[in-house]
Amino acid sequence: MTPTQASTGQAGLSALTPEAKGALGSAELPVTQFPFRVGLESRGATRAVARIVMDRRRPGSRPNNELYLAEPEPAANVSREHFQIEHNGAQYVLVDRQSTCGTLVEGRLVGGKRAGGAVPLRDGDVIIVGTSASRFVFKFRAG
Repeated sequence: MTPTQASTGQAGLSALTPEAKGALGSAELPVTQFPFRVGLESRGATRAVARIVMDRRRPGSRPNNELYLAEPEPAANVSREHFQIEHNGAQYVLVDRQSTCGTLVEGRLVGGKRAGGAVPLRDGDVIIVGTSASRFVFKFRAG
């Protein structure tokens, strides 16, 4: 699937926890490319925080994720390819990428046990990456 630019409105993620803020590199991050993929930083614990890491790739290579989350070892909540946000022309959709623990959207489990799944996203929806014990909690913004 080729990434596409958003054509309608603006979307973004707001951090609701210190860990989420560290991952975003700020309190909020615009989401301008779809699919916007999120997953585990698996290159070791040398990085203090995860960020959008387009610049660390070789030219021409494509990352597995646009946003990497650094979870302390042993990683228990975040899968290497956890979820993605898509825009289908009419609405935003969170798609679980067959993660182990799933993704909570407004308290509803999407995916988990490598089953995948999808749910429409609305402005203000709270996204918890993994179980309810996860420290990566975001608010989806669409406008």
